[in-house]
Amino acid sequence: MDARADDRLAAAERRVRERPRAIHEEFPLAGRPPVRHGTGPDALVLGTDDDRARARLLSVLAEVLSPQELRSETERLYRHGDDAERRGVLRALPVLPASVRGLGLTLVADGLRSNDPRLVAAAMGPFAAAHLDQRAWRQGVLKCLFVGVPLAAVAGLERRADAELLRMARDLAEERRAAGRETGPDLRALLDVAVPPAPVPSRGEDDPR
Repeated sequence: MDARADDRLAAAERRVRERPRAIHEEFPLAGRPPVRHGTGPDALVLGTDDDRARARLLSVLAEVLSPQELRSETERLYRHGDDAERRGVLRALPVLPASVRGLGLTLVADGLRSNDPRLVAAAMGPFAAAHLDQRAWRQGVLKCLFVGVPLAAVAGLERRADAELLRMARDLAEERRAAGRETGPDLRALLDVAVPPAPVPSRGEDDPR
């Protein structure tokens, strides 16, 4: 983000701190030039300047609103925003307090229903890695493969990958090969992820041995 964009963002943060409802004016404006949006693979993995600007605005909002007000305003920003604004909310979830966690899971689920790679990538960031249940997280990884999101965008992939995810990936690879389709480098790389063995249950009192 260049100096001019950073100065404008600092002014927007001051306005939101002084008048929280200004977030509905400043949040859309955070994507205006000179902010760089980015459209390539790096933007899917790392986010864009407008994503980072919107995360800063939401973090300010979290400082000045009650938990209930913050949940309400965050949901409004997502539901009434365009795709870029929804992506900004998803990217900002890790910087928001725990009081927004339930809403965050709802918004991540909504993002994963999209076929927009930018929304899917944003949905599978650090918030999903920390809070999405394993079944939904696996489905999110497969959604990335289906819509062309680089798996580098999936936070915590090596930590959360398990045998069931690899089974699903093998099934997908077999389906693609049977249909004469390319498996793709990300799917091939996923098949090579080392998954730790499942822990052996300790012998308890009910163990018949």
